[in-house]
Amino acid sequence: MKQWFAPAKLNLFLYITGRRADNYHNLQTLFQFINYCDELKFNVRQDNQIHLLTTFKNIPPSKNLMVIAAEKLKGYTGRQDLGVDITIEKKIPMGGGLGGASSNAATVLVALNQLWQLNLPTQELMDIGREIGADVPIFIYGHASFAQGIGDQFQALTLPEHWYLVTCPNIEISTAIVFNDSELNRNSAVRTVDDLMAIPFNEHYNDCESVVRKRYPEIDKIISQLSQFAPTRLTGTGACVFSQCESQQQAQAMQAQLAAMSIPSIIAKSLNKSPLYTS
Repeated sequence: MKQWFAPAKLNLFLYITGRRADNYHNLQTLFQFINYCDELKFNVRQDNQIHLLTTFKNIPPSKNLMVIAAEKLKGYTGRQDLGVDITIEKKIPMGGGLGGASSNAATVLVALNQLWQLNLPTQELMDIGREIGADVPIFIYGHASFAQGIGDQFQALTLPEHWYLVTCPNIEISTAIVFNDSELNRNSAVRTVDDLMAIPFNEHYNDCESVVRKRYPEIDKIISQLSQFAPTRLTGTGACVFSQCESQQQAQAMQAQLAAMSIPSIIAKSLNKSPLYTS
């Protein structure tokens, strides 16, 4: 049975440029994938039943984005004969800002579009994905991108592919809590992609970071420590932190320091094309 990959992503920068009437925020961000993935398998059924065979603590199947994605796709087609069993080997930390749940949902949409022989164009899948979550469309789009709007208007870019140390504190952070924090900066200037790309990596920022560092001293400590060795910042709303390394060896040396403090981390290479489409 074929494996389908659902990669993690990094927000290489993230600026919040305003709050919308629907309570979403307008963003300018830079997405790139990393070669660290969940792995999904699908068994097609013809009995209108959708089952997630992998259990998740504190998340009933009906609330899992993989099931929601499959149900939305089936509802979109109006077909009553479509069904599937879904299993997943979960590697991406949950609640870490790496987009794991959104990536899982996107992989379900892309895989079932093929396995159910629906032949929907990518844009239609992205529209369905947008109803599930703001980060789902980038994983369907499948290419490193500058993003605007709520993070779902893309301009594909080819970026340098670096080694990263991704630190994964055992903390789950609520995106809603961060975006509703009264101290969150929501007034970053709107800039062109050319202006933003001209800024050196270590001078970029994530507008969520100051709120998260204040609320979670452990994350503040990790960023302060790792920043001594490599440019380091929060991805998304965290809790994961990434450090851009000059080599795999530098990432390994920094990882050894974290391991001595029992802080989990992964070493990954960034990718411009999603493994969902290259595997």
